[in-house]
Amino acid sequence: MNNQFIAQAYGKSLNYTDIPNRLYTEYDVKKGLRNEDGTGVRVGLTRVADVVGYEYVDGQKVNIPGKLFYRGINVEDLVMGKGDSHFGYEEVCFLLLFGFLPTKNELNQFVLVIRQSYSLPLGYLEMNFLRRPSRDIMNLLQLAVLSLYNYDEDPDNTDPYETLLKGLNVLAKMPLIISYGYQSQMHYFHNRSLIIHYAKPEYSIAENILYMIRPNGEFSPQEANILDVLLMLQADHGGGNNSTFTNVVISSTGTDIYSTMAGSIGSLKGPKHGGANIRVREMMDAVVNEVGYTTDEKKLRGVIHKILDHDFYDKSGLVYGVGHAVYTVSDPRAEVIKGFCERLAAEKGRLKEFEFMCAFEEAAKEEVGAGKDKAISNNVDFYSGFAYQMMNIPAELYTPLFACARLVGWLAHNIENKKYDGRIMRPATKYVGETLEYQEMKKR
Repeated sequence: MNNQFIAQAYGKSLNYTDIPNRLYTEYDVKKGLRNEDGTGVRVGLTRVADVVGYEYVDGQKVNIPGKLFYRGINVEDLVMGKGDSHFGYEEVCFLLLFGFLPTKNELNQFVLVIRQSYSLPLGYLEMNFLRRPSRDIMNLLQLAVLSLYNYDEDPDNTDPYETLLKGLNVLAKMPLIISYGYQSQMHYFHNRSLIIHYAKPEYSIAENILYMIRPNGEFSPQEANILDVLLMLQADHGGGNNSTFTNVVISSTGTDIYSTMAGSIGSLKGPKHGGANIRVREMMDAVVNEVGYTTDEKKLRGVIHKILDHDFYDKSGLVYGVGHAVYTVSDPRAEVIKGFCERLAAEKGRLKEFEFMCAFEEAAKEEVGAGKDKAISNNVDFYSGFAYQMMNIPAELYTPLFACARLVGWLAHNIENKKYDGRIMRPATKYVGETLEYQEMKKR
């Protein structure tokens, strides 16, 4: 490619394609589908999940501690209620898909259905992983999910019930797809031994993930419990988050479930969405290299200032893991994970790191929120990466594990939209360019 020519053409194009910011106000266009008060523009109705970060009192927006509800049930109660169950995530999947909490027998039957779909089609492992490894596992997930289309005898059937069956099949296979994607990446790009474990039918989704990504297949009950909780907390986040909205938009065209899931994975990969968990880990590593595992507020505020001034880490000006589009005072998912992190840190002798994370969190919330008219909270990404790190889960798997968890939310909203909306999503834009006369080539 002639990059010099493209650069010249691009530079010239800026004279013709500029859209002044004032026009967005003039035509009442909501950038990022956000209202003036920061709330999202409503694009649908849902009974799947509710994300609460504020309420209106006498017409005024009031920030409140965040809450997340799955089918009307507080997610914190779901985590507390699971106790020692290995199948907390599977219970959440049942709730999100069917709208009610299962009995013990119903959950057992549902888990059996999932287990029966753990295995991959004949030749799938060789064709999709061993012959075409990827430098980024999220990209491989898109290809792998799309390729399942070819193993479906009726892939374009978009009936809600058929979509449910196909989606459950993908959900059950996602732990294998993620694990094999990681193993093939490590083998081809990092010269590691290629070790493939087949899923164990008696294991939960969380247990199978830990079993398959580790050469020796070993994990502790505490690790499996925390990963199960992380999957529960990330299973859904309402219909307005980018990857779920992407799924519903693509699905509204009448296309197949595999295409919609691939689109959602692409959305989740971005650092402003699911990919933020990796950025938090990288950012915190950079901070540690700069100031160490300190709780000194002055030092932490100093490095945070550098981040906000575009002078540290990736120079984006973003403090990853701090701030959320809906939550203001607190992110309930982050609070739950923080509690589990403290217990795990005590068990693994890493309380110094945990205290550093807490001190950075408090300093960052104050610095990021300075001069703004709303409270700033940390979000789920801030502590999830630290939890993964303490479990020795590689950073390459942080966002794929988010995708594994969120797939059931995508599926639930996909089915709901098919049943109760059904129209193709077709918003509008306003053309603000000039109308020009065509010029023949010799006159240009």
